[in-house]
Amino acid sequence: MTIEKDLSLFHRHTFGMDVRAAYWAEYQSEQELTDLLQRFSDRSVLPIGSGSNMLFTKDFDGVLLHSSMCRAKALHETQDEVWIEAESGLIMDELIAQLADMDLRGMENLSHIPGTVGASVVQNVGAYGVEAKDVVKTVYALNRETMKVDELRAEDCWFGYRNSRFKSEWKDRYIVTRVIFCLFKEGHLCLDHGGLQSVFAGVDVDTLKANDVREAVIRIRRNKLPEVGEYGSAGSFFTNPVIMSSEFAKLQTLYPSVPHYDTSAGVKVPAAWLIEQSGCKGMQVGAARVWDKQPLVLVNTGGATSADVMLLAEQVQNRVKEQFGIDLTREVLYI
Repeated sequence: MTIEKDLSLFHRHTFGMDVRAAYWAEYQSEQELTDLLQRFSDRSVLPIGSGSNMLFTKDFDGVLLHSSMCRAKALHETQDEVWIEAESGLIMDELIAQLADMDLRGMENLSHIPGTVGASVVQNVGAYGVEAKDVVKTVYALNRETMKVDELRAEDCWFGYRNSRFKSEWKDRYIVTRVIFCLFKEGHLCLDHGGLQSVFAGVDVDTLKANDVREAVIRIRRNKLPEVGEYGSAGSFFTNPVIMSSEFAKLQTLYPSVPHYDTSAGVKVPAAWLIEQSGCKGMQVGAARVWDKQPLVLVNTGGATSADVMLLAEQVQNRVKEQFGIDLTREVLYI
């Protein structure tokens, strides 16, 4: 267990804002997490992984809880599957790299996303046609009401698009400590996303391995997104809006080439396309800018304040609303 007071968060979250936390507390076991919660029962606490999906708007006058639980192990194996238990503090991409090296399939499309195992299920991270929920079997989380670790089935977590019960009704109840993922020995390579279809056009899918897909995903991401450490950012700042079929029909009349994806809830329209069509690409407020290669990302070019980022985000939302009548929802959490 490690506790630090009045700590700068400049290198503890990916946006790189110069803010401070009253306390930063790291734990290496579920028991240490329990001890910390009891010790700081009179203060506000916030679990934090890599800090890759949040924007600190001011100094945090509470306790940031960071998991240093970083182990992974195989729990169960059948002819077709391997179940892997991973602790919450393990960097997700490190886990995926290990699994891909063993040609265990299911998570390779999530490669190169900054963040931890624990945060991946809270956010239900997704990329290139795959979401965390597709491979999650069980989540273990400390219940802050009982101070016991509860075993939660994947179906009980109500995973949705960039969402789960851990972000809503369970936000102040549970802290994720371990996750069991189900990986596959053969097949199960998801190549439906347009970018991957282009990469593997004409390739015999049966010859591909998990690492082939992982390497392709990493190349695509590096061509479009700023590297962590190059510019501060929180990855995708907005979620892709899902609109009613009738609304989309009107939109398609005006913009016949609008990209879209049919879902059970309606039609999903890429937020990046809406932002670019609204003329926001390259827009800047102070040192915050809409990323030139992927307008879904807002970056800190150096010395940006949280006010710069929030104003830029608001201007992007207003532009999209004015042109398309569509509301963009933030994916990034304001703290």
